[in-house]
This record gives sequence, structure tokens and C-alpha cells, in this order.
Amino acid sequence: MYSALSYVRIVLIALMVLIALGLIIVIMFQPSSSSGMGALTGQRDTFYSKDKSKSLESVMKRITVVLGILEGVLAIAFFVTLLYAQW
Repeated sequence: MYSALSYVRIVLIALMVLIALGLIIVIMFQPSSSSGMGALTGQRDTFYSKDKSKSLESVMKRITVVLGILEGVLAIAFFVTLLYAQW
């Protein structure tokens, strides 16, 4: 029969998979940071467009960092439960 610790590990793995999928999605939707490439195509950046992209870019970066840290914490917690089960 399963112990309570094995249920915790199953939940941790499920959360890690969901967060990893979330990380993939967030990274794929991040705007590219090709600054200076507009000079080749003749595009001009206005102050409004720069400010708008910076806020979206900063939010996406912040979400990426938070999800990455959460993924790391869950991975450490998972391996701690594995070590605890061996004792």
C-alpha cells in the first residue's frame, strides 16, 4: 500500500510537470529582445511603444523567474522526500 510520503511525491511531480509546462509557455510567448534591429528595417521606436514593450517584457521576465524558482524549490522538496524515505 502507498504511504503518505508517496502521495506527497506524486503531488510534487504533478506540480513540477505543470510548472514546467507553464515555464515553456511563458518563455515561448516572451517578446524577442532584438534591440537595434529596427534600424535595418527602418522602424522607429516611439516612447510609448518602448514603455509598453518594457512593461510586458518585465512582467514576462518576472513570471519566468518566479516559475523557475518555484520549480527549483519543488525539485529540492521532492529529493528531500526521497532521502527521508531511505532513512
